[in-house]
Amino acid sequence: MNIQLSDHFNYKKLLTFTLPSIAMMIFTSIYGVVDGFFVSNFVGETAFVAVNFIMPVLMILGAVGFMFGSGGSALIAKTMGQGDIKKANKLFSMFVYVTSVCGIILAITGIMFLRPMASLLGAEGEMLEYCVTYGTVILSALPFYMLQYEFQSFFVTAEKARLGLYVTVAAGGANILLDALFVVGFNGGLVGAAIATALSQAIGGILPLFYFARKNDSLLRLGKCSFEGKVLLGVCFNGMSELMTNISMSVVTIFYNAQLMRLVGISGVSAYGIMMYLGFIFIAAFLGYSVGYAPIVGYDYGADNRAELKNIFIKSIVLTLITGIAMTLIAVVFAKPLSRIFTNGDEALLALTTRGLRLYALSFLLSGLNIFASSFFTALSNGLLSLLISFFRMFLCQIVAVLVLPILLGVDGIWLAAAAAELITLFLSVVLILWQRKRYGYL
Repeated sequence: MNIQLSDHFNYKKLLTFTLPSIAMMIFTSIYGVVDGFFVSNFVGETAFVAVNFIMPVLMILGAVGFMFGSGGSALIAKTMGQGDIKKANKLFSMFVYVTSVCGIILAITGIMFLRPMASLLGAEGEMLEYCVTYGTVILSALPFYMLQYEFQSFFVTAEKARLGLYVTVAAGGANILLDALFVVGFNGGLVGAAIATALSQAIGGILPLFYFARKNDSLLRLGKCSFEGKVLLGVCFNGMSELMTNISMSVVTIFYNAQLMRLVGISGVSAYGIMMYLGFIFIAAFLGYSVGYAPIVGYDYGADNRAELKNIFIKSIVLTLITGIAMTLIAVVFAKPLSRIFTNGDEALLALTTRGLRLYALSFLLSGLNIFASSFFTALSNGLLSLLISFFRMFLCQIVAVLVLPILLGVDGIWLAAAAAELITLFLSVVLILWQRKRYGYL
């Protein structure tokens, strides 16, 4: 089925168009979990905790790719909706080139300051060395990591979401095979796991470059462009919510780890790390859908097609609600077998993680709606409201919840902090959606 951004979307066509993006994000999350599986089962708990300690720093540096991808694809889709394909390609090329340069600069800077950053987070001794070792290898591939996530959005905008999925599968499959080879086969330990991930990220970033650089049958192609600073700043602001989401997630993780170290110890950090790995897989469905439908909204907004905006909005709410209920039930029912994958026979850790995951899963009921609201405003080029939702959801509400709820509920308060943050943010999302309905015409 050849589906274009300009089409009218029923449920079947909408799911068909967004399914490759959903599968792409889920698969990305699954192969992102692979390092955790191999490290926890074949290297040791200290190395596993070190990976989770340094991961927030790595995600903050890589989040620029999300910003350019989401903000850039919204502008490109809007420009296409206005009928200016030539300008859309120039914008696309500029975003890719700027992301590449930023990736190199951030990689060098990150490697230079990795040790003091890890030490500042509380890592010391053997854990500190693990953090520096793993982080250095991963940061060497940072430009490709940023491009990989940026291209996930651009493939959809180019009406080649299925091709984007194939690239992700290739990169993910390589990561799984290389982890097995380097960690288990060559007994490479944490370094082997890091090299496997870095090489897979290189595949995910380089393959799209080759595709878009040559003549292709998509709507986008890399070529000559001029630097437009004002446009770039606008895109950065519009995509700031995605940057805020990733930075906030990383900062909040630091608060979670600090609280867990205080209340439970290293096993608490391990349990939280396992829950985050599993949580990424569940949340990936919502993120994938937002990547998939956003170019449609951007295109229809550029074309001033309010009837289709309303159609996409209503259908997205229905699909997100159904998915949220299903995700919560799956996580609650299968919490124990899913947690067992990472606990390596440690029954105490298994019990802690299982209970934590069941409580944390309550956030899935609401997170999809907040993710949709934020990405919807990004697609409409309203970065301010998108940023506001992300700030409340991923930063302010979670930090308050993770600091206050443990006083009332102990460790359970930490596991319930995400659900509390989602509930508070949902009220804000509803207010903003109702406030802006006449301006954009989606209700």
